[in-house]
Amino acid sequence: MTEQSALSFHNVRQVFSSGGHALCALDGIGFAVAPGRVTGLIGPDGAGKTTLMRLACGLLRPAQGEIRVLGLDAVNEPQAVQSAVGYMPQRFGLYEDLSVQENLDLYADLQGLPKDGRAARYAELMHMTGLAPFTARLAGRLSGGMKQKLGLACALLRAPRLLLLDEPTVGVDPVSRRELWAIVYGQVREQGMSVLLSTAYLDEAERCDDVLLLHQGRLLGQGAPADFSAEVEGRIFQVSASGISHRRLQTRLSQAPGVLDALVEGETVRLVMQAPGEPAAASLLPGLDEVRIRPAAPRFEDAFVARLKTRHDAAAALGALDLHIDARGDEEVIRVRKLLRRFGDFIAVNEVSFSVRRGEIFGLLGANGAGKTTTFRMLCGLLPASGGELSVAGHDLHTARAEARRHIGYMAQKFSLYGDLSVAQNLRFFASAYGLRGRRQDQRVAWAIDTFGLADYRQTNARDLPLGFKQRLSFAAALMHEPEILFLDEPTSGVDPLARREFWARTNALAEAGVTVLVTTHFMEEANYCDRLVIMAEGTVLAEGTPREMKARARSADNPDPTMEDAFIQLIEQREQAGEKGKETAA
Repeated sequence: MTEQSALSFHNVRQVFSSGGHALCALDGIGFAVAPGRVTGLIGPDGAGKTTLMRLACGLLRPAQGEIRVLGLDAVNEPQAVQSAVGYMPQRFGLYEDLSVQENLDLYADLQGLPKDGRAARYAELMHMTGLAPFTARLAGRLSGGMKQKLGLACALLRAPRLLLLDEPTVGVDPVSRRELWAIVYGQVREQGMSVLLSTAYLDEAERCDDVLLLHQGRLLGQGAPADFSAEVEGRIFQVSASGISHRRLQTRLSQAPGVLDALVEGETVRLVMQAPGEPAAASLLPGLDEVRIRPAAPRFEDAFVARLKTRHDAAAALGALDLHIDARGDEEVIRVRKLLRRFGDFIAVNEVSFSVRRGEIFGLLGANGAGKTTTFRMLCGLLPASGGELSVAGHDLHTARAEARRHIGYMAQKFSLYGDLSVAQNLRFFASAYGLRGRRQDQRVAWAIDTFGLADYRQTNARDLPLGFKQRLSFAAALMHEPEILFLDEPTSGVDPLARREFWARTNALAEAGVTVLVTTHFMEEANYCDRLVIMAEGTVLAEGTPREMKARARSADNPDPTMEDAFIQLIEQREQAGEKGKETAA
């Protein structure tokens, strides 16, 4: 560890006490972050990323070890460290009842920014983040992406030499994510800033100059993303087959011998094999014709999965759930026609129309503030519509909301658990809310704890669960009454890739059993799991179709194999350009 490092840890250990037990969050961590670079901090839920961040900015004192930040001793000079670095925590740290300008003023005061230099710095940051037209708006009324950009602006007020960002892109759409990355790399390029950034999105790890990989409080490795990817060379393949859905293909491949991981990727399934060498079609998919297997270039996510995943079969585990879903036929079970929702003079949802058939996974995508969650809440009977037609399971939500809700399971964006209740108490509460009593309730609670691997956390309060286990508990709670329709509002936001895979294995199995799933997500590659989807913008439907049809819109000579993210960004940008032309014409 050299004095030239922007940040260095040497044999750092951190222990917390929980329920009378000692929990080791970091165990003998040592690394150095080079100056003027973006270093990614990667690891599954509970790996110790946030603890490391809080130690690095002087907010926690380690149980043992040495931490140096910009030449300062973080153990003995925590206040000096706090004054020297910029830190953006996971939850923004914004005051939602204050305006954008008032948040800037407050943070400028807290950071001791000289008053005579504030106006110029404010103008620079507002231009950089695109928030200049919104300085009078309350922070609580900003979209998720705008909140993230304001949080970043507050952390950048003093142009710190070291910037610490704890999952800054969680819950924001691809356009906002791209803008945040442009801001970060702009600061590195123009200010020579050093950045340590944690993220749950492993495509973002590819953008980092260097990566730290944490697992269970230990550092598994440090290096360039390409160095990690090289470890799985010769083990990555793309598989397609005729006459089988991509979901069923993934399920079969995940159970095939030698397969460590199977992930839906566009029109194919991407495999990580346990050992190098191209697998035989007859071994992978016996009985299927026209199986195509081709090698693929490895990427960081493949290496992450290869290091941390153990073979398991979430789909098979779900098959043992003994779900009794009344889901016959393929009729239209969700119908939306010219749906309208006003909040005063503001139209949040404007004549939206779509339908979902039984057993489909239907995606509702859009930028932050597009109206997705408002549409969701109306379909769940939690918010009355201002106009239009909407029905769920044959029940008109204008007149029979309570009856419709009996057929619905709902997993909210923010995991609507009761933090002061234990896992078992939460499950019993939701079972009671769905009308389950006595022996039936006992059976369903036992089912949830066993199926979702919650036994070790049975008596743990929900707020103390790792994020991935909060997701499991929320998912279990939504399924307690065996609903035939499942609403999932950004269910994988912020969880690591292993938890996302587990979640989608279960969701796919539900769809195969006939459950209808309506899902919103900001993780565009998850749209590949959808049978059909709509993309919303500013309260209206921008495009509707299958993932293949969406990607076809973005295909070009320069980009012959576009991703869902490419298609999403292109559609949003085309709308923005059309809007600008309309303004010019009107002027």
